[in-house]
Amino acid sequence: MQARLIVALCLLSSAPAWGAEPSGCDKFKWPVDKERAALTSQDRPNTASGLELAIPAKAVLELKTPADAKLPRPPERKPKDGTFAGFLKFKGPPKAGAYTISLSSNGWIDVIQDGEQLKPMDHSGVTDCAGIRKVVKFDLSGGPFAVQISGATENSISLAVLPAD
Repeated sequence: MQARLIVALCLLSSAPAWGAEPSGCDKFKWPVDKERAALTSQDRPNTASGLELAIPAKAVLELKTPADAKLPRPPERKPKDGTFAGFLKFKGPPKAGAYTISLSSNGWIDVIQDGEQLKPMDHSGVTDCAGIRKVVKFDLSGGPFAVQISGATENSISLAVLPAD
C-alpha cells in the first residue's frame, strides 16, 4: 500500500512537466539555424497585415486585435482575449514542396491554400531560445496561399517562410 502511495505522489509531482515544451535552442527537433537567422536579421521589413510577399520571406508582421485583423478564415484555434492576429499573402512558392514557417514568439499559425486550411507536416517549439519560438513545416503546392497568425501576445511578431531542407 505504501509503495502505491509513493508511486502516485511521484507521478502527481511531475504532472506539470508532462505538457511543458523543451527549453533551449538545441532542443528543436531539427536544426533551425537558417530560420533563426531570418527571424533576427537586421533587414526584416516592418509589414502591415494583409500585404503580399515573395518566398523566401522574412518580416516583422504588424498585428491587430482579432476583430480588426480580417483574417481570410477563422483560425483553427480560437484566440484568447487580449491577443493579436494578422496575415500575409504569397503568390506561391517557387516550387511545390516542404516549407517552414517560423515565429519569434508565441502565436498560432494557419496556412490557407486553395480555400483550405493545410495540416502541418511537423512542428517544433522551444522556450528560452533568443529570436525563435516555433517552426512549423507545411507541404505547399505551387499556388497562392496565406499565412495567418493568431493568439500572439504582442502586437508584432517576426515571421519567416523558407524552403525546408
